[in-house]
Amino acid sequence: MTTSAIRDAVAGDLPRIVAIYNAAIPGRLATADMEPVSLESRQAWFDAHGPARHPLWVLEREGTIIAWISASDFHVRPAYHRTAEVSLYVAPEAQGQGLGRVLLGRLIAECPGLGLTNLVALIFAHNEASLRLFGRAGFVKWGHLPEVAELDAVQRDLVILGRKV
Repeated sequence: MTTSAIRDAVAGDLPRIVAIYNAAIPGRLATADMEPVSLESRQAWFDAHGPARHPLWVLEREGTIIAWISASDFHVRPAYHRTAEVSLYVAPEAQGQGLGRVLLGRLIAECPGLGLTNLVALIFAHNEASLRLFGRAGFVKWGHLPEVAELDAVQRDLVILGRKV
């Protein structure tokens, strides 16, 4: 039997968080980054998270981080303080095991205690798996931005999904 645990990320987790993120870049489904990011470039993002307001959680299985989820500021202006943008990444070897569903469910359940009333996810329209995952978690389409991203000379649409919590 394998055991999994969700916990707050700590500074020592950043290399694995970045590695999981970077593993998603070549697939051109989950991020608009085109080249791997560095630890240094993600430090300020990491530091902007904390358990009281904008959590960054990792999911560990047998001591190895295999997925993470974050709730980040949706926008810098103060009126948006009750809305967070969700980012969710699963290591390639752990995809298709329901880990995204578990992490997303935990975030949704914790939102009232975090003072959040809205969650927003920005997902490429061709990322059908993520659209299904968020749809099953009660997210609905709040917006559609046609051809706003160019990935390898292909114009891609961005779908904005949202959920009241």
